[in-house]
Amino acid sequence: EQNLVVESEPKTTAAYAEEIYTSIDFENINQLQSDVFSKAFIGFTNLKKEGKLDEDSHLLTICDFSLSSKEKRLWVIDLNEKKVLYNSLVAHGKNTGEEFAQKFSNTESSLQSSLGFFITETTYNGSNGYSLKLLGMDSGYNDAAFKRAIVMHGADYVSEGFIKSQKRLGRSWGCPAVPRALAEPIINTIKGKNCLF
Repeated sequence: EQNLVVESEPKTTAAYAEEIYTSIDFENINQLQSDVFSKAFIGFTNLKKEGKLDEDSHLLTICDFSLSSKEKRLWVIDLNEKKVLYNSLVAHGKNTGEEFAQKFSNTESSLQSSLGFFITETTYNGSNGYSLKLLGMDSGYNDAAFKRAIVMHGADYVSEGFIKSQKRLGRSWGCPAVPRALAEPIINTIKGKNCLF
């Protein structure tokens, strides 16, 4: 009897997050922490409820800046397929820290990364090549990202070679920069109103 009662209640977002997380295969790639996924998924769900993301949006990109820049700390996840499409290195801002990200900012010229939820916008070709505009959704934390030109782009300093020579990844001016070869495929996958946390 009691089990039936539990079954019929609507699932909480956290329970749903856990269910998806456990079915994602992290074999041969860096494991994303479950609490980070849960936080990202709850925010993603809230953005849908607020109408900031489309109802059928199913891509969730997560950068875990608590990890070393030497680790692949960016994941692009297809929630429908429950699989990781990309697991990549990603840079943090020059003034955010050396190997580890420590200081974050929403301020122009701070050369620091911003924390929070972003919605991906349109693409353009800029000084860093193919780039993706990002709209910060968290007031006071990252809502100046668009104005600060915080974008996703490729960079030569985001590479295993750079890590070998410098003992850490290269750093951006606050942009989540990815390896040059992955920039186009990742950007083309997540552009146009998808969630980045």
